[in-house]
Amino acid sequence: MTNPAGPPPTGGGSEQQRVRLLAVTACPTGIAHTYMAAEKLAQAAASRGIDMKVETQGSIGAENVLDDNDVSTADGIIVAADKDVDLSRFVGKRVLTVGVAEGIHHPELLIERVRAAPVHAAGATPAASASGGGKERSVGYKALMNGVSYMIPFVVVGGLLIAISLSLGGHTDPSGGLVIPKDSFWMDINNIGVIGFTLMVPILSGYIAYAIGDRPALVPGMIGGWIANTGSLYDSKAGAGFIGAIVTGFLAGYLVLWIKKVKVPKFVQPIMPIIVIPIVATTVLGLFFIYVIGKPISWVFEHLTDWLGGMTGTSAILLGAILGLMIAFDMGGPVNKTAFLFGAGLIATGNQTVMGMCAAAIPVMPLGQGLATLIRKRLYTEQERETGLAALFMGCFGISEGAIPFAAARPAQVIPANMLGGAVAGAVAGVAGVEDAVPHGGPIVAVLGAVSGVPMFFVAVLIGTAVTALTTVTLVDISERRRKVAAPTPGPGVIEPGAAGPLEPALVGVGSGAAAGGAAGAVVAQRIVASSSAPATEAAPAGTSKAADLDSGTEADGGLKAAPDRKVLSGYLTEQTVKVALDARDKEAAVREMAELLARSGKVADVDELVATALRREALGSTGLGEEIAIPHAKTDAVTAPVVGFARSAEGVEWGSLDGTKARLVFMISVPEAAAGDEHLRILALLSRKLMDPGFRERLLAAPDARAVLDVLSEIR
Repeated sequence: MTNPAGPPPTGGGSEQQRVRLLAVTACPTGIAHTYMAAEKLAQAAASRGIDMKVETQGSIGAENVLDDNDVSTADGIIVAADKDVDLSRFVGKRVLTVGVAEGIHHPELLIERVRAAPVHAAGATPAASASGGGKERSVGYKALMNGVSYMIPFVVVGGLLIAISLSLGGHTDPSGGLVIPKDSFWMDINNIGVIGFTLMVPILSGYIAYAIGDRPALVPGMIGGWIANTGSLYDSKAGAGFIGAIVTGFLAGYLVLWIKKVKVPKFVQPIMPIIVIPIVATTVLGLFFIYVIGKPISWVFEHLTDWLGGMTGTSAILLGAILGLMIAFDMGGPVNKTAFLFGAGLIATGNQTVMGMCAAAIPVMPLGQGLATLIRKRLYTEQERETGLAALFMGCFGISEGAIPFAAARPAQVIPANMLGGAVAGAVAGVAGVEDAVPHGGPIVAVLGAVSGVPMFFVAVLIGTAVTALTTVTLVDISERRRKVAAPTPGPGVIEPGAAGPLEPALVGVGSGAAAGGAAGAVVAQRIVASSSAPATEAAPAGTSKAADLDSGTEADGGLKAAPDRKVLSGYLTEQTVKVALDARDKEAAVREMAELLARSGKVADVDELVATALRREALGSTGLGEEIAIPHAKTDAVTAPVVGFARSAEGVEWGSLDGTKARLVFMISVPEAAAGDEHLRILALLSRKLMDPGFRERLLAAPDARAVLDVLSEIR
């Protein structure tokens, strides 16, 4: 238990000496801003004679963690973060929450304000900065992204195992169906995958609820999601699927929040979060779904089936479009299942064309969403791009659930795009008279010989996939542009995501993909290495003419003859990648000049791709950190190993920093997509902290040549 917060400390300097503050800093990517805010807060506290301990929650994990003793003796806690931080350990203490940029630019003000901040109570919303510190996403958005991020591994693992078992152990059966022999090894693999898919929906619901109502909401959220996905509990042949899970997740979360506000006797309070709240919320939510929400779902299923039965005599193109729309709408929910079971039921009557329409539409959603992540990478986080590769694989095997993470994250953009592509695929298959003899879909059924009219089947799938992908990127792009126009310009601590997220907003650069519940570990990131198209005068092949320039003492390195290679920052930055006079006058030119500087190391395979990746990162939010510093970065296979470069600009480059300063000290960091370990993140953390020291920055600016620059940078340990 923490000690209750007393009144704000008052008095003179002797009283201030006894003040003890704590802080937590975190940004969505857990890299530079996290450590810069920590250093600034520590410096501001030290200058006022205040003891402060700062916990950093970066990409390399939490460091300098605040323990119970720290909290019990603290007079206040500053949380400077652009992502969710668990505040339950600070109950009874004065807590002020702001964006991470506030910690960098106004640490003194935060120290003054926290000493008069409201006391944080269990389940209460923390006090926030009036000036903000970056655009905050709504609680609902964060909760949805929390559920999606935890669901993704289940989708990927379950879908890939089912796909593998079907491809290696499945075959068409004369009696109908795509089957795997019972009691076979591949049936065991399939069953494991089915378990993953079964858990997918409750996990989504449970972690949405958890993000809203904390631990007491986890059980009602998961059980509610299971009920939503089990149609037999409310007399429906199909469960409510992921849409039902989103509904139960939010209902469970807010129901728990409401129950927490109910005043109960003191002796009951200790058992409220572990017994009373979970039991009451689970019972109420379960019965509400079964008796209130479930009945309309069952009614929809039955009436859609009857309606489709009356359409069998209509034109093939219309019926195919309608079936495609239904297949793509909820991917396993009642609307999808109605269309699928309608087509499967007609196979036994000898009508295989209806199932042919469904089979063409089934893979369009995962294939389209996967393709979208490839053609417009900047709109997606690293985790989403990895999930997109898994979705492409699942789509080939007719597993439409591979698109669910995208639909759950951006329903307003993804579901309409899915439906349009599904309708096109179904209509083309209907016109072409494609037939499917088994109740399954996707290219796998054509490969195994269950489809007649194979060429037109693939034409239908390809056209539908292209329509879905192009529509998705168009709608997502429009949505992002509108949001950016409507929102204030983000500061350097605010990463504007291309997707919803952790998955939180993730960085298209160093350290991305580590947040938000983990990425699909089974998916291998696509390599993007291509031949450099830059002219030789711009970016000579690594280790050739540029290295020769160093040896001959050209202007490129400030006129110095290169000495034997010196290594600082664990060898990621060397004399080859230091430039004391940056020529560029604008950000884009500076990024290219820095990329060409990195190419001197011999570790850059494609300068143009490195530039493009770094600029895509800049489009998400400026890497201008203020204090005349910019740290552009990129995570891309355009480099073969981690590499760091440094350049100095006499006039400064406009980088969009929140404090309005031009960047005179520019560091560029780049690592490969599959960079092993986190040493480069540790070095970046040390660099970010050190750059907050005015004396260190002055020495960097005053260093006369590359060797002197390395001498200064060697202080980073």
